[in-house]
Amino acid sequence: SPPGLLLLTSFLLHVKEDRASPTRLVCDSRLIQKYIVEAKDMEKRVGQCQALPALRCPAVLPLVDFTFQQWKSKSNETKRREILCDLALLLGAAAGAQGQVSDECGARQLSQLYRHANSFFLLLQTFSWEAGHWEPSCSPHSMEQTHVSSIFLTYRQLVQGKLRFFFYDLATVSCK
Repeated sequence: SPPGLLLLTSFLLHVKEDRASPTRLVCDSRLIQKYIVEAKDMEKRVGQCQALPALRCPAVLPLVDFTFQQWKSKSNETKRREILCDLALLLGAAAGAQGQVSDECGARQLSQLYRHANSFFLLLQTFSWEAGHWEPSCSPHSMEQTHVSSIFLTYRQLVQGKLRFFFYDLATVSCK
């Protein structure tokens, strides 16, 4: 049972038909907390796998840190696009690492991370405040890493940081 599919399905069931805006999914802060806990659990589980070899082809990961002041000054659309760029890079890193990790434990965790990140990616594409659709032409700040655990760390930081604050910002606008 892919939890990412549940996230996307519940989101799509709660999107207003007249314009794509988040409703109950974003308004229930327990949901993002659930995904933060899951991200932490995935990071912990991959750390328990047998020693994973260094990646032959380094994973290109987004730099997901930010200052709160900079974050607050951005529009929701800018935040959404930034997170989409981060997720696109993270998805590429996870997919590339999957082809290099033969350990069943590591491969299983990478597959789960990919599904979760892809669900957020699809979810964020379902709504927009500006005309036009998101194009994968962004170039977020990035770094190369050869450790599989770095992919999980980056994902957890993205969920705990930008995604959590983005959902919080949406809730303050959408939830009454």
